[in-house]
Amino acid sequence: MTVTPPASAAPDSGFASALYRGVVLHRRLKPRQHRLRYRVFSLLLDLDELPALDRAVRGFGYNRFAPLGFHDRDHGPGDGQPLRPWVEATLAAEGIDLDGGAIRILCYPRLWGYVFNPLTEYFCYHRDGRLAAVLHEVNNTMGERHCYLIPVAPDEAAGGVVRQTCAKRFYVSPFIAMETTYHFKIRPPGERIAVAIQQTDSEGPLLHASFTGRRAPLTSRVLAGAIARHPLMTLKVIVGIHWEALRLWLKGVRLARRDPAPSHLVTAVNPDGTALSAAPTASTPGAPRLAGS
Repeated sequence: MTVTPPASAAPDSGFASALYRGVVLHRRLKPRQHRLRYRVFSLLLDLDELPALDRAVRGFGYNRFAPLGFHDRDHGPGDGQPLRPWVEATLAAEGIDLDGGAIRILCYPRLWGYVFNPLTEYFCYHRDGRLAAVLHEVNNTMGERHCYLIPVAPDEAAGGVVRQTCAKRFYVSPFIAMETTYHFKIRPPGERIAVAIQQTDSEGPLLHASFTGRRAPLTSRVLAGAIARHPLMTLKVIVGIHWEALRLWLKGVRLARRDPAPSHLVTAVNPDGTALSAAPTASTPGAPRLAGS
């Protein structure tokens, strides 16, 4: 089975871009058990549709202030330039040519000018609709960013589920050591979406995190409803991260060593976790400080 994106122009809104309402779940397994669950919404944004969304969807702004918006500087190299050329160059450096295929990014939006995205997913498609690669963009609360680029082999898409693995290269949680591995299990965007990550060390699973959501059209009405239900969602994300960290500290969980961020922005690996490359290129400068958050 080949994973294909939703139609390029969905009949409900005229856009392939969408809003996903869903649930985030975090479950720590050791050294202390800890669980959290909360409702959120995420946007799936086709990078080619951003200017049109800015014009057509009330309340949405592209690279400008709006109740809810998307800024290029919040992602990738953080230089404020359009993201598509950077993504294409990053993929091309690893021999992946989309030939003009769609690039769709799953992220939290700016809400009242503020955003923090612990994880942003770039779904990169060939022109014929086959999923070519997933770029996993990770931010930490110290204002640093690192990306893991993992190609999608045809047999990975069997059953509509993509499984990928990579070693942790970038400091995120003060309670989890660097010597761990991420295991991704992804159901690419459709009527539903699911992104699950299991983090393991040499002794087994440490943490399970997931987002599951159901698609809604990205219209002015749907956007207004999401803002009304979650008016401070992005602030809630960062406050929640620090609150849960305090709870773990009070439970006696020891702090992990903080290693410096890699000098390059993107680490490219095979689906099984073996390295493709880890060298900076013109399209993958050093880890940026996050802008505008």
